Amino acid sequence: MTYLVIIAFVAILGSLTAALYFMLRGGSSQTAKSRNMARALGMRVGVSIFLFLCILLAWKLGYIHPTGIPEGH
Repeated sequence: MTYLVIIAFVAILGSLTAALYFMLRGGSSQTAKSRNMARALGMRVGVSIFLFLCILLAWKLGYIHPTGIPEGH
């Protein structure tokens, strides 16, 4: 589970970096730049949702346990 989270965070940061690159890159048409940037940001959203669902599933299956204030107090 730890490796999945680390890989997902690296993918999120990579897609944010790609979006920044497409936004700052000069010389190409505005339409292509916007399309590439939107694709990179869409990928970030998809990876974030996938990570959230994996963490939720791992909690439901008992692979991870919450810590903090005990229930009922």
